[in-house]
Amino acid sequence: MFFSIIIPLYNRPQEIDELLQTLTRQTYLQFEVLVLEDGSVNGAKDIVSSYSEKLDISYYFKENEGQGFTRNYGFARAKGDYFVVFDSDCLIPEDYLETVKEYLLEHQLDAYGGPDGAHSSFTPIQKAISYAMTSPFTTGGIRGNKKHIGKFHPRSFNMGISREVWEKTGGFILTRLGEDIEFSIRIHSLGFKIGLIPGAVVYHKRRTSFTQFYKQLHFFGRARINIYKHFPSELKLVHFFPASFTIFIFLSVILNLLKHPLAAFCNTMLALYVLLIFFHSLATNRSVKVAFLSVLASFVQLTAYGLGFIQDFWKRIILRK
Repeated sequence: MFFSIIIPLYNRPQEIDELLQTLTRQTYLQFEVLVLEDGSVNGAKDIVSSYSEKLDISYYFKENEGQGFTRNYGFARAKGDYFVVFDSDCLIPEDYLETVKEYLLEHQLDAYGGPDGAHSSFTPIQKAISYAMTSPFTTGGIRGNKKHIGKFHPRSFNMGISREVWEKTGGFILTRLGEDIEFSIRIHSLGFKIGLIPGAVVYHKRRTSFTQFYKQLHFFGRARINIYKHFPSELKLVHFFPASFTIFIFLSVILNLLKHPLAAFCNTMLALYVLLIFFHSLATNRSVKVAFLSVLASFVQLTAYGLGFIQDFWKRIILRK
């Protein structure tokens, strides 16, 4: 058994059904699947059971602890040499495991991460959200990009670790609020080799509305401060960009209300940024509608992350609560 696929699940039966369907089409067959129901009210046991003849699959129901500790629960029960972690809202290309296996055998990585993309079946909003989360003009190229800034930190929607990494680290010590970044920092600190596998793409559906997306990104902004409390050196200049952008938006509104001369400058800068996002997304997605929604998604992403970052920066660093 080469791969053990670990999937934490919380009240998302439809998502796990779609994910498992994609796993039945993998070209590399030496893998098992562990679905870990994290105290869900709306469980997926029957759905998972329906795949028992198509996949080597196990289903576990446990008390709610959050995604980090639920993954640990799966690691402790996995039989494979390499553990692969997916979020339940991912779709996996049929050559994913084949691509990862070949890359690992050639490069001998102890842990890896991969990029995410937008599937053709995604709604326009999902494609716009995917753009916002992967564009160099929003995330700065730090999420699964070949030219990422600094050390590469795999994200838990698409990451893998060797059994040795699990045994030496003990897995996640945080269950949420940046648990994957904290985990990868510890993997680096122990001297393990981590890398990006460019071809290991998954289609990450993320959220289906801007309201859900806002809540998720606000959480991510708070998570960055949580990481800082554990590893102060991991707070980089790029992480301040969403907060700076959010403050700039707020000041622009105030200046426009006051009819201040600087308002024209602020409006021009925002207009140029909107045009940059629109035309880059248009070239990427070949859709005017998705390009328009990408502008909205980018503003939601940056302000939500920025407000979450500012909230916990003020509370946990300035006020030291």
